[in-house]
Amino acid sequence: MMFDRRLVQYFDWWLLLLTLMIAGIGVGLIYSSVNAVETASASKIYLKQLSWLGIGMIVMVAGFVVSYKKLDRWSPIIYIVCTGMLVAVLISGKTVGGATRWLDLGLFGIQPSEPAKICIILILAHYLAKQVKPWGMGIRELMTPLVLTLIPFTLVLLQPDLGTALLLLLIAGAMAVFAKIERRTFFALLTAAVTLGPLGWFFIEDYQRTRILMLFAPESDPTGAGYHILQSKIAVGSGMLYGKGYMEGTQNILSFLPEQHTDFIFSVLAEEWGFAGSAGLLILFLLLIAFGLNIAYGCRDDFGTLLAFGITAMIFWQTIINIGMVIGLMPVVGMPLPLVSYGGSSIVTTLLGIGILLNISMRRFVKD
Repeated sequence: MMFDRRLVQYFDWWLLLLTLMIAGIGVGLIYSSVNAVETASASKIYLKQLSWLGIGMIVMVAGFVVSYKKLDRWSPIIYIVCTGMLVAVLISGKTVGGATRWLDLGLFGIQPSEPAKICIILILAHYLAKQVKPWGMGIRELMTPLVLTLIPFTLVLLQPDLGTALLLLLIAGAMAVFAKIERRTFFALLTAAVTLGPLGWFFIEDYQRTRILMLFAPESDPTGAGYHILQSKIAVGSGMLYGKGYMEGTQNILSFLPEQHTDFIFSVLAEEWGFAGSAGLLILFLLLIAFGLNIAYGCRDDFGTLLAFGITAMIFWQTIINIGMVIGLMPVVGMPLPLVSYGGSSIVTTLLGIGILLNISMRRFVKD
């Protein structure tokens, strides 16, 4: 079989460049965020991130080497494997900070809830692609994707990881709406969600309820549950227009800012580079999302279109939730900023998603 030169012709170099730029900013911010902690283990965190970035790049290449159309056939098996990993976490997972989210594989640990995002996108794209209709899907067609979503949602919620569980629902909801739902069915589901949604309050953990309450009154417990939000808002506000300079943020240097290299890394950026630097990173994310939507729009088959849209929705919602959490518009739910926050499972999963986007971009004009 001869090599198709169109695969190189349609390779999205701009998407790759955007990805590398955002990841590079992340490494720089991680180096700055751990500089305030004078321990040997902390100083190695940015080196670990570089290692994970390298592994993620290999996974990204693997994501676009084989045609994405084969993922359509493999998606049920991939979904079963991911679900099995989530079950294994609840049975023999590693508990850190009161939550059981990790599987110890010897040389390294993995957080199965991260690849579960890609798994749910794959299985929904596989199913919804066969249900696309001009008039939209009804309740009967939506029952299967609902069950497919609720299984990993429940398993992740039991870890407990409310943030990732809600992210899975947001991704699934966005993909279903994109595939098109009958108007009366859509409003019926929306009414049910608004009506039954508040009942979820009685099924979440006490600390999760506290975090939601702290969104409205963090000053009521400034040294306890409200500490994260207050210190983050102080860091963001003190950066003003141009920031205090790289590695000069006082909230970071004095270690007032919690989880500064993971969930609250955007606060480090805002304090050091101000509104200008924050806006610059947001523009890069906006461009990344726009490229993803353009790939979805240009794809010629329903599976590829839904797959590209689902991955773009994953990056979009993660970015929105993380930044909303950092500036006090959303509860603290432990959501990493894609490609920027420290974390092996997170960056490898995101780069795998980018690899699949590049895959679709390369082959969207190629017919089997």
